[in-house]
Amino acid sequence: MAPRHYALGRLKQGVMNRSESAYSQHLELLRRAGEVLWFKFEGIKLRLADNTFLTVDFAVMYKDGRLALEDVKGSKAIFSDDARVKMKCAADQFPLIIRAVYPVKGGGWSVEEF
Repeated sequence: MAPRHYALGRLKQGVMNRSESAYSQHLELLRRAGEVLWFKFEGIKLRLADNTFLTVDFAVMYKDGRLALEDVKGSKAIFSDDARVKMKCAADQFPLIIRAVYPVKGGGWSVEEF
């Protein structure tokens, strides 16, 4: 069987890209420090409308009990309009914290909350 090809550099479901892997390591450090209680990669899929779904990269439970859905983007420049609209719709429909997370040159993460 020939290998499948994925558009726009997307990987198979359940496989992290470099940015996602780096953010997973960041979340693990926060978990060890007690700031994060739990996190899961692609753990929650939201139904926004008929045939319209959003699977955010990380579901994160913080120590104060807040649940955040955090989607890792390589940069703001590659955050498509379609994905941005889905994130805004999810924030309007669900009582969850919805965020996009971007790596900062030199280290760290920039967070955009919807």
